[in-house]
Amino acid sequence: MIIPWLLFLAVCFIVIKSLYDFILGKKRHVMIKTWDNHFSTEVFLSLLVIYIIVMFGYGLIYFILSFQGIILVENGELRQVSILGSIIHSIYFSGVTMLTIGYGDITPVGIGRFIALTEALIGYILPAAFVLKMVQFSGRSREK
Repeated sequence: MIIPWLLFLAVCFIVIKSLYDFILGKKRHVMIKTWDNHFSTEVFLSLLVIYIIVMFGYGLIYFILSFQGIILVENGELRQVSILGSIIHSIYFSGVTMLTIGYGDITPVGIGRFIALTEALIGYILPAAFVLKMVQFSGRSREK
């Protein structure tokens, strides 16, 4: 009973720490000059890794919560699936939510709705954070 909650907290910590490091982290970034604009491969790759971490993290959260009776409903009906099927459904739902696609084939129940809302908000805000990072690094490189 306590192990799923500890795993839930660990996954939440990893997701929050990854987002924090991306947005507020102070790392050196490699700038590649292209057409008078700057592109940071490190910032781009870190954004990609952050998306993957958050998507899989939230997928694991949905999967862990499925043991507590908070499940995802597929096409309006409850379905019993294997553990592997549950993991796949959870990660799929997480990706669809994170990327704000929202097909509607899987819907969360209970507190899962609030969790999906926070994930969609993160998925919506991350591109803006990426653009702000690029503007910051572009401004710094012009000062040098």
